[in-house]
Amino acid sequence: MAQAAKDLRIDRAEVFVVGPEVERYTWAEGMSGQYMTNIILKLTTKGGLEGIAGAAMIMSHGFDRAVAETLRLLLPDLIGASALEREAIWYRLQTMGTPLVPQAMSLIDIALWDMAAKHAGLPLYRMLGGARDKVAAYASTPLLADADAYVRYVAERLDEGFRAIKFHCWCEPSRDLPMVEAVRAAFPEPSVALMLDVEQRYDRHQAARVLPRLEAVDLTWFEAPLLDGDLEGYAELRRRSAVPILAAGNTILDLAQLARGLELGAWSMARVDATIAGGITPTRKIMALAEAHHTSCELQCWGYTLTQAANLHLMLGYGNCRYFEQPSPYPVFEYGSHTPIRTDAQGFVQAPEGHGLGVEIDWPAVQRATLLHFEQR
Repeated sequence: MAQAAKDLRIDRAEVFVVGPEVERYTWAEGMSGQYMTNIILKLTTKGGLEGIAGAAMIMSHGFDRAVAETLRLLLPDLIGASALEREAIWYRLQTMGTPLVPQAMSLIDIALWDMAAKHAGLPLYRMLGGARDKVAAYASTPLLADADAYVRYVAERLDEGFRAIKFHCWCEPSRDLPMVEAVRAAFPEPSVALMLDVEQRYDRHQAARVLPRLEAVDLTWFEAPLLDGDLEGYAELRRRSAVPILAAGNTILDLAQLARGLELGAWSMARVDATIAGGITPTRKIMALAEAHHTSCELQCWGYTLTQAANLHLMLGYGNCRYFEQPSPYPVFEYGSHTPIRTDAQGFVQAPEGHGLGVEIDWPAVQRATLLHFEQR
């Protein structure tokens, strides 16, 4: 038994900063094509057990290496630690310096969970609780050219099996609202769910003014109308709206701050991404917090396959998340994976096969696009 415990000590960590040359999209007016860096962390124990995680950093003008450089300073404290001591490691790393780049903490934690589930011989979602083995998906659009392009896009996605679509748009009410109305006119069936994400770019007046028109098209939710930190503004919008409202979910990540927002009634649902919020360890607590407030936690999945997989396992493990966010078109987000996650003909994403995250990495493709690689022993 002592030898087995020794074999579970981490003795190697590798970081890959991957910048593939793929088509670049935007999700708001005025943005240039976004460079989506895939930061991959691979941890290995003395006994050869591996854990893998990936997080996306998305920036204009070039690929971002900040997360990797933060990991360079954290990983020495991971060497020699047990792969099964996720909670202890997460709390210890919180006090190792000034506030950290959150994706760095997330990568370490997710890789440890991947390792633990592989050690247990289970898919991660079953280790987390196994609430279900599939979840409904919505197609998450890039910014398209005009309203007609959105109508065509929705028709294509419905043909593929989707029953829900979320629009990334110009983030200008004078253009966004006619587009959503044109799509609803083309697809009036109540079974077709529509969401609108305006990337925190409306002010309070604009957001309040569009609510009646959003209610008229039976919007499933209105995402990120205000800056995430404007809790009072969100609470006021919710008092005036029949449309569910939620934040972008990239800024307020601390459990106590999220509790405060839910207590104020700022959001209809919680919203985070496990690869941004510090990993699976804190995100499962956030999901429990949302459940305690009688609502769901609608996890983000915008990123490469490893990012999608971490959030998907949480959705399947706990159940209080209504939709999987399926970035579309698919190919851009599948680079470096032999096992991409896709929505089926019935509009669901199925549980990944295999132990842990269940993602099989295309390492030759990763290496071809690697901009920075280092290891810690």
